[in-house]
Amino acid sequence: MQGNLSAFVTDVAEARVEFAARHIGPSEDDQRAMLATLGYASLEDLLAAALPSSARPPASLDALPQPRTEQEALAALRRLASRNQVAVSMIGLGYYDTVTPAVIRRNVLESPAWYTAYTPYQPEISQGRLEALLNFQTMTCDLTGLDVANASLLDEASAAAEAMTLARRVAGKGKSVFLADADCLPQTLDVLRTRAEPLGIELRVGLVTPDTDFSGAFGVLLQYPGASGEVRDLAPVIEAAHAAGARAAVAADILALTLLKPPGELGADIALGSTQRFGVPMFYGGPHAAYLAVRGDLRRQLPGRLVGVSVDADGRPAHRLALQAREQHIRREKATSNICTAQVLLAVVAAMYACYHGPDGLTAIARRVHRHALTLAATLRDHGLVTNDAAVFDTVGVRLPGPSEARAAVARAREAGYNLYDAGDGVVQISCDETTQPEHLRDVVAALVGASMVGTGLDAADVRLSDAGDEALPASLARTSKFLTHPVFSAHRSETGMLRYLRRLSDLDVALDRSMIPLGSCTMKLNATTEMEAVTWPQFAGLHPLAPAADAAGYTELLADLERWLCAVTGYDACSLQPNAGSAGELAGLLAIRAYHHAHGTVGAARDVCLIPASAHGTNAASAVLAGLRVAVVRCGADGAVDLGDLRARLAEHEGRVAGIMVTYPSTNGVYEETITTVADLVHEAGGQVYIDGANLNALAGVASPALLGGDVSHLNLHKTFCIPHGGGGPGVGPVVAKAHLAPFLPARASEPADSTQQGGPVAAARFGSAGVLPISWAYIAMMGAAGLRRATQVAVLSANYVARRLAPHFPVVYAGRDGLVAHECIVDLRQLPGGITVEDVAKRLIDYGFHAPTMSFPVAGTFMIEPTESESLAELDEFCDALIAVRGEVDKVGSGEWDAADNPLKNAPHTAEMLIAPEWPHPYRRDEGGYPGGVGARGLASGRAKYWPPVRRIDQAYGDRNLVCACPPPDAYE
Repeated sequence: MQGNLSAFVTDVAEARVEFAARHIGPSEDDQRAMLATLGYASLEDLLAAALPSSARPPASLDALPQPRTEQEALAALRRLASRNQVAVSMIGLGYYDTVTPAVIRRNVLESPAWYTAYTPYQPEISQGRLEALLNFQTMTCDLTGLDVANASLLDEASAAAEAMTLARRVAGKGKSVFLADADCLPQTLDVLRTRAEPLGIELRVGLVTPDTDFSGAFGVLLQYPGASGEVRDLAPVIEAAHAAGARAAVAADILALTLLKPPGELGADIALGSTQRFGVPMFYGGPHAAYLAVRGDLRRQLPGRLVGVSVDADGRPAHRLALQAREQHIRREKATSNICTAQVLLAVVAAMYACYHGPDGLTAIARRVHRHALTLAATLRDHGLVTNDAAVFDTVGVRLPGPSEARAAVARAREAGYNLYDAGDGVVQISCDETTQPEHLRDVVAALVGASMVGTGLDAADVRLSDAGDEALPASLARTSKFLTHPVFSAHRSETGMLRYLRRLSDLDVALDRSMIPLGSCTMKLNATTEMEAVTWPQFAGLHPLAPAADAAGYTELLADLERWLCAVTGYDACSLQPNAGSAGELAGLLAIRAYHHAHGTVGAARDVCLIPASAHGTNAASAVLAGLRVAVVRCGADGAVDLGDLRARLAEHEGRVAGIMVTYPSTNGVYEETITTVADLVHEAGGQVYIDGANLNALAGVASPALLGGDVSHLNLHKTFCIPHGGGGPGVGPVVAKAHLAPFLPARASEPADSTQQGGPVAAARFGSAGVLPISWAYIAMMGAAGLRRATQVAVLSANYVARRLAPHFPVVYAGRDGLVAHECIVDLRQLPGGITVEDVAKRLIDYGFHAPTMSFPVAGTFMIEPTESESLAELDEFCDALIAVRGEVDKVGSGEWDAADNPLKNAPHTAEMLIAPEWPHPYRRDEGGYPGGVGARGLASGRAKYWPPVRRIDQAYGDRNLVCACPPPDAYE
């Protein structure tokens, strides 16, 4: 019996499969084979050769927990979730409970076909998500009454900041004042303060009326309805602002706009807001898709991603990103914004919510919300309480005798399971939403009127709801214009129709669930299902960001774990999880550097220069400008590393003025620079701080520490190294980590006590940014542990070097470090291809082979930057290399004259199924050579890979920019 028990225990132990073995693609045998190809005996030997001698992991790495199995991690997450108490939230202030239609939740929010997709820079294989984003833009334009909308921003507060800087760019010289109405959302005002100060913008907050002094003002921000719930006619204020030469921005509730006259009809130049209440859970503050729309004359000033309609090689409509010359990676410090991501996944959910409900359904939801608010107000008045006299949409303000009575009423509501908002001065606000029920209104009335909801006071059963009618909005502000008239908003109203529409769109795309996405700098690694599973659990998804701390005990523990673990991985002392994108993390880190210098007496003109290597991400330069710093570029040498001689020259040129340097490590050129510690020492000696961009932490985690390399502060892309999925371009999360001396200057949270030493301003609307997706990174680290993170980095470096070695005879590697090794990505040269073949031709030809192209022409024009990550198997790496090598053979056929220089499979790529079945085949090469390169078996049945057919041919980018269309075209355009 004892022997049987021992055997059973042994079997169970052997069945405990470490998550790292699932996450890492190449098996142990595959790793040995790859190492043999490179000539190394072990992963340790490879990393010892690749890394500089100064690189070493931090001692704090030992503080990470032992790796959990997937089942153990899920059990731990369930325990954390159980500590969160989801009350009925009636707090409002820009966050509302909503119903995510199950068909959208399962087939978008929880579908790897949508959440593992990348930014649609290769539009021919991104038509599904581009169509969904075009729906989002059309929805936004229709509801706001403005001409052009972008494909989402990070949150409402940062969208307001973008509106402020947009207004300043188009203003006349000499104007530096931005007016923000006091009834704007408080979190929006906080972010505006952070963003205005370093740019020299004077932010004035107060009641803005037609009689306000607009002198010196370039813009004004108004809330519609206001944070207090009041709905007022903004047209006179906007007219007064225009008369003074100021632009008017309106932050509008997207659901209220189904009933209210839209901002465009009120005269607004800019409209912005959140689409969260269109089916996106509150997520304890994010991620949520913000919208931004402008009048036609401002379209080229619009920040963020913009989806447009162009034509393909057959002249048929096709979608792609428009006006990309505005992108940060091209314009750098001259970019209109530092934002290089969006909230695509959440924007798709919101757009599909609009498609699912249509204009009639959305209006019905809005009317029900409004009716509940009116009923609540009338019932409270009937019980002797005073409510706000102004017209409201969904929020009722109740004035109690004093602050103590207000606190007591909020406490009684909380005892019954409701969270209300104590607005101060004895006023309690209650916001209704899509989920509000009559019994909720009864309970809230009892809480506000009775001494106790369970004792001797008024009980909810005693409350009789008053009849307040259906609508009480001013007739002058009632919406009369139609919206969502395009057929897409009425064609998919049944679940069957929506299900098939979502499937059709996802089938048009290449995401990570279909194929390897070898994008350098973007780290498209596995987003494991176990990591994703907890995101939509109600205990994580259903919390309002201003819920009482006691309701979020599970989140508090999870966030504290994650902050501590990220410090342990990087070697830093402090972490803020607030930045909700890499761009926000960059800005937060630079603002911390700037604030540190100011706190130590270097104010005014001193310490205002930020050194940035020529190879850096374009967002670095744009972020530096937004932080109030001047950019000085440092040259890179022939090896791609920072030129130390030029660095010394720049330090001497700007002596006493250098705030810091932004470096990416490993460098953007894909190598471990040997001189990184020397760079840091030189900047420190000059009095500056060292910012290490964490975009490439996938080459450091577990093997080296940015803090030990000389960094003072870094941001980390959790949507890269720590497995939050890209979602078609968002959500992203960019926490900022820093050494102790910069810790006080990291973004302050709303939860900070009044006597806190935290001095940094917020960079996002919610105190923990996109908290709703942080369980993903928590699960990843919990299941990997220190050893797993180290092995992941080692295999990422192994895979990149294996790919570089296989491709080098055909596409030379541009940069390499010691012993010819690269880091976790490599840049291969396509600049000298024969026959007039370009890097774009090769990128499009890879589609015919079933692969997403690598990063194209960044950071070096005419090259591919390839990052395989640790998640891809050796078989997948070999298939990708085989495909690129085969394409090189096709290039040589063009170069030798065997294939026509103008009419060949590369110039005509990608090939659609329609091309191959057409009666006529006008090309000099065979049909199968075009559509089935390498033969049917090689990429089809033999490999087990299904043939992917792009829905469109190559898209004419220039045509789309010359003929800008950024909303859904009529159906006959596709005929």
